[in-house]
Amino acid sequence: MSKAFLEQAIARLAHDEPELQPGHVWLAGAGPGDPGLLTLDVLSALAQADALVHDALVSEKVVAVASQAEKFFVGKRGGRLSIPQGEINALLVRLAREGRKVVRLKGGHPLVFARGGEEALALAAEGIPYRVLSGVTSAFGGLASAGIPATMRGINGAVILATGFAAQSDDRPDWAALARTGQPIVIYMGLTHMADTVAALMQGGLTADTPAAFVENATLPDERVVTATLGTLAEAAVREHVVSPALIVVGHIVSLRDRLRSGA
Repeated sequence: MSKAFLEQAIARLAHDEPELQPGHVWLAGAGPGDPGLLTLDVLSALAQADALVHDALVSEKVVAVASQAEKFFVGKRGGRLSIPQGEINALLVRLAREGRKVVRLKGGHPLVFARGGEEALALAAEGIPYRVLSGVTSAFGGLASAGIPATMRGINGAVILATGFAAQSDDRPDWAALARTGQPIVIYMGLTHMADTVAALMQGGLTADTPAAFVENATLPDERVVTATLGTLAEAAVREHVVSPALIVVGHIVSLRDRLRSGA
């Protein structure tokens, strides 16, 4: 697709782009990684920002869109040293008070396992104007890219999004209770505590032969899908050297992948 064609298509859409004001902070979702999944509002925000506070999971191509902005890297990765959330909140407040046009860019959706809600609360408490710009959440973008339908009539009437890594025990899912729903579960940040999660899911009634998969680097050129069963998930992770960022998908929607890819 030529750039001219894309520009013409956007012009026909007649989209009124919001204006990022000095002293305001926009909490924006970059989607799972593929720049094609950016929304027009997020693209506009990147073009207007003079301060970009971004995570580790935001692709370099997306960060490069904000070529005019000063970059502040605040990425968090499980098991590694990272900037405390309180310091990130304070940075957003400081930049806003300096009269900067601030975009806080997160992978996926800013309010889905991305601590965007905590940052919004911090901004509100300090009287900083802010706005949330939605992004394609990694679960649904990643499933689509991997060829796994999030829902399928006759298989599931719901899908569960859960985090496998929680800073506080009160935030940890009741895996056995989730297993008893019989609905597919998509687990973010699940590699570190995978063995415990698998054991709890099986205690909740899921059988060892329940289809499962890893979606590594979802939507990016080096995306990789590793299929397994719940009982062989840990073994597959070691054998295939699965690394984060990787979604874990548990449920019978995984079994549709091969059929959809083969056209059966």
